[in-house]
Amino acid sequence: MLETMAELTSSDPKESAEPDVSDDFVTRSHELGSLRYTSTAGRLVLRKEESKDGKSEGFKAKAEIFVTSYVAESAENRPVVFAFNGGPGSSSVWLHMGLLGPRLVDSGDVGALTPAPYGLLDNQNSILKHADLVMIDPVSTGFSRVVKGGKDDEFHAFVEDRDLVAEVIRLWTTRNNRWLSAKYLVGESYGTLRAVAVAARLFDAYGMAINGLGLISTVLNMSTLDFAPGSDTPYALHVPTYAAIAHFHGRHPGRELAEVVTEAEEFAAKDFGYALSQGNRLSDTEYDEVVRRLAAITTLSEGFVRRSNLRWDYSEFSAELLREEGLTVGRIDGRFTQKNLRGQASINWDDPSLNAINGPYAAAVNHYIRSELGYQNDLPYEILTGRVQPWSYKTFEGRPIEVAEDLERLLNYNDNLRVHVDYGYHDGATPHFAAEYVWAHLNISAEARERFSHHYHQAGHMMYLNPQCREDQLSALAEFVHG
Repeated sequence: MLETMAELTSSDPKESAEPDVSDDFVTRSHELGSLRYTSTAGRLVLRKEESKDGKSEGFKAKAEIFVTSYVAESAENRPVVFAFNGGPGSSSVWLHMGLLGPRLVDSGDVGALTPAPYGLLDNQNSILKHADLVMIDPVSTGFSRVVKGGKDDEFHAFVEDRDLVAEVIRLWTTRNNRWLSAKYLVGESYGTLRAVAVAARLFDAYGMAINGLGLISTVLNMSTLDFAPGSDTPYALHVPTYAAIAHFHGRHPGRELAEVVTEAEEFAAKDFGYALSQGNRLSDTEYDEVVRRLAAITTLSEGFVRRSNLRWDYSEFSAELLREEGLTVGRIDGRFTQKNLRGQASINWDDPSLNAINGPYAAAVNHYIRSELGYQNDLPYEILTGRVQPWSYKTFEGRPIEVAEDLERLLNYNDNLRVHVDYGYHDGATPHFAAEYVWAHLNISAEARERFSHHYHQAGHMMYLNPQCREDQLSALAEFVHG
């Protein structure tokens, strides 16, 4: 547990055992239209109180966390949005420069990607127009690192990561005298699981109540996505996404997306769910009918569906859907395709969507942080790193990795907590139907359910790649933070 205190982060050698480890923030002034604001970028030193044989050994530096904050000038007590991505192992660059921040990467979208060397654009509808913004990069992502002599894997774990992010938020709030500001957490992907866990930690440890949770491409129960032996639920929950992606690639000619997705959802929830639960108790006639319907909805061949015994994971779908065209489809965003270099392969983990957007985002953030925010560091900015693996979920040993119970508690304790949810129909990483499954199983009141707002987009995991989806998201988020 991190117990950082603001007065102990001073570089005064009398107060710190490590005077050479200190915050290194850079502050600059900017304008976005008529809005004047200040950016502060740099690494925040977090310390932990340690003891030995019952005696305090003081506060010792543990990690340097890269934080970028934007605060409007001449505006009092605005709401504050704290945001991060997921992975685990992802920096905050995607939400920072794809959706929320004052500057956007000019990446283009599927079918019209911007060529290198890319560029930056003003985000005229940035959430900064409505709330101050704090972007957080967890340990080993972005410029965040453990201190010299520290152990990376100390923070490559659910609980330790949760506590660290919560402490960054507590410390920023305290130092900037923002305890009486409305506070919102916005996470994407694993960042949604982190957001709920952090909100619970802030309340349980510090009594800090969060006004809202923004959940983009949601996963609050990992078992809904884990294609594990003996668990059939994920196979059904992915079917509507398979259908939506097939529709995007012209495999459901003459039909509207809404019609295709609705049919897939009804089949997945009823007939297919029942068939999976029956296993070999299905009669031959029943099995043949499920094969026929599943093939029609996903547009995969009946032969493939039968050979897979009705069950396949996303890597197999990626390789199979457009195999005859010599293409694979993306997982993060099923709208993207690339040439299948191994046409005979039964699986594909080489994601065309990530391959398409990594370059623009990497170029944009490396230029922006140094040239426009003024922060200099020779470390590589880790966009999406595998250095955090293996990620420890030891606290969940013997049970599902989930934070739905935390969300139930928060909604029960706080009658004013609201939840904003964004879904991408073409998101193969966190399918919309899997998130809906979690909501349907929350033990909350009808009144609490009314505090959810749901927003669906014809795009993928980073639905803001689509300019219209981005503007729709920002409009809904502006309404969300205004309450």
